[in-house]
Amino acid sequence: MKRSLGLGLLAAAALLAPRFASADDAAGGSPLRAEIVANMMDAGSKVEELAGAVPEKKYAWRPMKGVRSFGEVCLHVCQANYLIGMFAGATPPVAKEDLMKMDKMTADKAKIGQMLKDSYAFASKVISDTPDSDLDTMVDFFGNKMTKRSMFLVLAAHSHEHLGQAIAYSRSNGIVPPWTAREMEAAKKAAAEKKNGSGM
Repeated sequence: MKRSLGLGLLAAAALLAPRFASADDAAGGSPLRAEIVANMMDAGSKVEELAGAVPEKKYAWRPMKGVRSFGEVCLHVCQANYLIGMFAGATPPVAKEDLMKMDKMTADKAKIGQMLKDSYAFASKVISDTPDSDLDTMVDFFGNKMTKRSMFLVLAAHSHEHLGQAIAYSRSNGIVPPWTAREMEAAKKAAAEKKNGSGM
């Protein structure tokens, strides 16, 4: 039920993609694909880093009954990275029947961390290797017809969506995202240097 709902929401989000996909020609071919990968990995690298920062005992934490745990959120991201690549015509290293239940595959932190890295490497390669001439090819995504370009935009948006969810989960458990912690430390250091430089 929960898995079907999650995939259904992903498919529903995909319906919005054609509304903004038509503006892509201004970006110019290959640069567009590079920008989509960069946008996806801006969120994806943070998801990976946060997965490393959250203690393994918190991977089973969920804000309420009936929703994904932190670990399941990470696995769902892996699932989408492979599924959308598969619908775009690539062959994932996981069988489709296993992909459909990937969000329940493991609760092991180390395995999930590696799965995130592998799935983002796969998704990035799928986008990068798709010829510009193929971006307008129509594909069927859970009954929704869209271009491959639109699917890649959905994939990038999906990572941002679940990054926000993962941050909320982490904050609820008193875990500061690593990149925020670095910014806070840098600001603290700059303030101390400024204070020392002023002779106060």
